[in-house]
This record gives sequence, C-alpha cells and structure tokens, in this order.
Amino acid sequence: MHDRLRAHPTAVAMTFDQMLERVRDEGAYPTVERAEEVVHAVLGALGRQIRGGERVDLAQCLPVEAALTLSGQVPAGEPLTGWNFVADLATRTGTTAATARWDTGAVLAVVARLAGPDLLDRVIRRLPDGYALLFGQAELRRPRAAA
Repeated sequence: MHDRLRAHPTAVAMTFDQMLERVRDEGAYPTVERAEEVVHAVLGALGRQIRGGERVDLAQCLPVEAALTLSGQVPAGEPLTGWNFVADLATRTGTTAATARWDTGAVLAVVARLAGPDLLDRVIRRLPDGYALLFGQAELRRPRAAA
C-alpha cells in the first residue's frame, strides 16, 4: 500500500510527529494526542470530499500516516460545501460546529503549507464553495455559468 501511495515520490516536508506538533500549535491543543485525533478526523472527512489527481497529489505531500488517512476514505457521492463539511465533521466527532470549524482550520492550515500554492489552488477549484476559507485562503467568487 505504501508503494502505491508513493508511486511518484516527492520530498515530504515534515514527519508525522512534526505535523502533529504544528497542528497542536495551530489549534492550541493541550496534547499531541488531541492533535492526532483532530488530524485523523479532519483528513478522513477531507478524503471523503476530494477526488482524482488532486487527491493523489495531496496525499503525496503529506507524511505517510496522514496520507493513509486521507486516501483511505471512499469519496462521497456528492461533495459537501465548506459549511456542510464542517457540520458533517461536527456530527461525526460529536462536537459543536464551532469546534469542528476550529479543528478544520488547524489541520488544513498545516495541509495548505505542505501542499503549496499551486496544488492548493487546484484542490480548492475542484471542491464546492466554502473550502478556501477552511484552508485559510480568501474565498473568491466563482464565475456563474450563463443561464
């Protein structure tokens, strides 16, 4: 499984332990264990939303443990908007929407740094509205199709 995930290996910018420390800092979590729970919950939820080449490329930017959580999910039939993503995460984790939003921001800020601007733009373009803000980016309006 690891070989398939790293078919086109890239230099991962940090180890999983380093990622957890960054998320712990970003989210002001009291322990690394809490940060790890949040990382797995958010990346699992994101793995249900993202598809195709962006999913593979994003997984390759992450430490193996995080990549396996992201890529181990079956994509949802219909992707959720950013707000619905947070609401779904809150339901799945038994937290409030505010806590789920906080957790999402803490994890996706670190993921955004690992992905870099080009891949992050591709990922955000492929997702429904509302994800740019979750990744700590400006949410620009998408052009509407002519009626």
